Amino acid sequence: MKLKPLGRTELLVTEICLGTMTWGSQNTEDEGHAQIDMALDAGINFMDTAEIYAVPRSPETSFKTETFIGNWFKRTGKRDKWILASKVAGGPVDFIRNGTRTDGRTLREAFEASLRRLQTDYLDLYQIHWAGRGSYNFEGSWTYEPHTQDTADVLDNIEDMLVTLGDLVKEGKLRHVGVSNETTWGIAQWLRIAEARGLPRLVSVQNEYSLLRRHFDLDLAELSHHEKVGLLAYSPLAAGILTGKYFDGAIPKGSRYDYQKGFWRLNPQSEAAAKAYVALAQRHGLDPAQMAIAWALTRPFMTSVIIGATSTSQLENAIAAHRLELPEEVLTEIEAIHRRYPRPI
Repeated sequence: MKLKPLGRTELLVTEICLGTMTWGSQNTEDEGHAQIDMALDAGINFMDTAEIYAVPRSPETSFKTETFIGNWFKRTGKRDKWILASKVAGGPVDFIRNGTRTDGRTLREAFEASLRRLQTDYLDLYQIHWAGRGSYNFEGSWTYEPHTQDTADVLDNIEDMLVTLGDLVKEGKLRHVGVSNETTWGIAQWLRIAEARGLPRLVSVQNEYSLLRRHFDLDLAELSHHEKVGLLAYSPLAAGILTGKYFDGAIPKGSRYDYQKGFWRLNPQSEAAAKAYVALAQRHGLDPAQMAIAWALTRPFMTSVIIGATSTSQLENAIAAHRLELPEEVLTEIEAIHRRYPRPI
């Protein structure tokens, strides 16, 4: 499995990252541990989690995933085998820290709590899960009005968090800093403030990216290339739509759509586009899920593709995508489909 540098650092992560957000809701602790074992045996060295996991976030499910991972570390003693990333909630969550937006003080509280749950004394990567301001880049919103934002307050908040993150790096508790669900302007501000104040520089951005959601191809790709802020792509299967399992009104029992009882990514446009991609895979004798992941791995700005599964068979299939080299004909046809359906979600 290929190794990629994390930003401008010397830390090398595998091109496939193990996602964990179902452990504690759709998956038991034992099932989560089995997935960690399988991923490690397959050569994966990169695992991503968050304080609000498992999803959907709730007082009953949040914080469970980190606890499950920490128990695996304690049982196996293999913390050193993993480059471990976690995330702090950015904007307010009603049941976390009294529903306040994260700032420097509460970021430290969240970070220390994650260390305790994960039973480790350091994190390799800590990310702001989503911006503490309004943004178009989370859960499909296309109604964002940037002129309504208080820019001065936003920049003060970023600086406040960066100062705390810098302190954590100095204390040896944190190696690197990233963001998630962030925009081109937002990343640029994190970089500018860090450079001006001598604070930690972003190494990555974790945004949604798939055949159905390619916003990163534009300004974000340009920034990523020049500033070496690599993409950690989540939902490369568009939450399972690209497998074809939700076509024509189907809702498989135990699937994410069934579990969450709501699915904003699925609409007539996304289903039509997904059907075209699945048909393309079938014409060429490819597994649709593997084709989607393998395509994501070809993108020049990609650091790692985050894969999640609710069964070891799904995980095994997704991991195998890294061995698939897509023919030029398939890549050309993918671009033709994208031309027909440029923004399905």
